[in-house]
Amino acid sequence: MTYGVSITDLDRRAATYVDKILKGRTPADLPVEQPMKFEFIISLPAAKKIGLTIPPNVLVRADKVIR
Repeated sequence: MTYGVSITDLDRRAATYVDKILKGRTPADLPVEQPMKFEFIISLPAAKKIGLTIPPNVLVRADKVIR
Protein backbone atom coordinates (compact mmCIF):
# COMPACT_ATOMS: atom_id res chain seq x y z
CA MET A 1 0.00 0.00 0.00
CA THR A 2 1.05 3.54 -0.61
CA TYR A 3 -0.54 6.85 0.19
CA GLY A 4 1.25 9.73 -1.44
CA VAL A 5 1.24 12.67 -3.75
CA SER A 6 -0.30 12.27 -7.20
CA ILE A 7 2.59 12.39 -9.66
CA THR A 8 0.36 13.52 -12.54
CA ASP A 9 -0.89 16.43 -10.45
CA LEU A 10 2.70 17.40 -9.59
CA ASP A 11 3.60 17.32 -13.30
CA ARG A 12 0.73 19.68 -14.12
CA ARG A 13 1.76 22.08 -11.36
CA ALA A 14 5.37 22.01 -12.54
CA ALA A 15 4.20 22.92 -16.04
CA THR A 16 2.44 26.01 -14.71
CA TYR A 17 5.62 27.04 -12.89
CA VAL A 18 7.68 26.62 -16.07
CA ASP A 19 5.10 28.64 -18.01
CA LYS A 20 5.31 31.51 -15.52
CA ILE A 21 9.11 31.48 -15.60
CA LEU A 22 9.17 31.47 -19.40
CA LYS A 23 6.82 34.44 -19.37
CA GLY A 24 9.35 36.44 -17.35
CA ARG A 25 8.65 35.87 -13.66
CA THR A 26 11.62 35.11 -11.47
CA PRO A 27 11.52 31.78 -9.58
CA ALA A 28 12.15 33.59 -6.27
CA ASP A 29 8.87 35.49 -6.71
CA LEU A 30 6.76 32.36 -7.18
CA PRO A 31 5.01 30.96 -4.10
CA VAL A 32 5.83 27.51 -2.76
CA GLU A 33 2.78 25.28 -3.07
CA GLN A 34 1.90 22.24 -1.01
CA PRO A 35 0.57 19.12 -2.77
CA MET A 36 -3.20 19.11 -2.93
CA LYS A 37 -4.01 15.73 -4.45
CA PHE A 38 -3.04 12.39 -2.92
CA GLU A 39 -3.53 8.81 -4.08
CA PHE A 40 -4.08 5.58 -2.18
CA ILE A 41 -2.76 2.58 -4.13
CA ILE A 42 -2.85 -1.08 -3.13
CA SER A 43 -0.83 -3.87 -4.76
CA LEU A 44 -2.63 -7.17 -4.22
CA PRO A 45 0.26 -9.35 -5.52
CA ALA A 46 2.65 -7.73 -3.02
CA ALA A 47 0.12 -8.17 -0.21
CA LYS A 48 -0.30 -11.82 -1.12
CA LYS A 49 3.47 -12.43 -1.10
CA ILE A 50 3.79 -11.16 2.46
CA GLY A 51 0.64 -12.98 3.59
CA LEU A 52 -1.53 -9.92 4.05
CA THR A 53 -5.27 -9.94 3.42
CA ILE A 54 -6.75 -6.57 2.48
CA PRO A 55 -10.35 -6.14 3.71
CA PRO A 56 -12.93 -5.30 1.00
CA ASN A 57 -13.85 -1.98 2.66
CA VAL A 58 -10.21 -0.86 2.32
CA LEU A 59 -10.09 -1.94 -1.34
CA VAL A 60 -13.18 0.16 -2.06
CA ARG A 61 -11.46 3.27 -0.69
CA ALA A 62 -8.32 2.82 -2.81
CA ASP A 63 -7.83 5.09 -5.82
CA LYS A 64 -6.07 2.28 -7.67
CA VAL A 65 -5.82 -1.46 -7.02
CA ILE A 66 -3.05 -3.38 -8.76
CA ARG A 67 -4.28 -6.91 -9.40
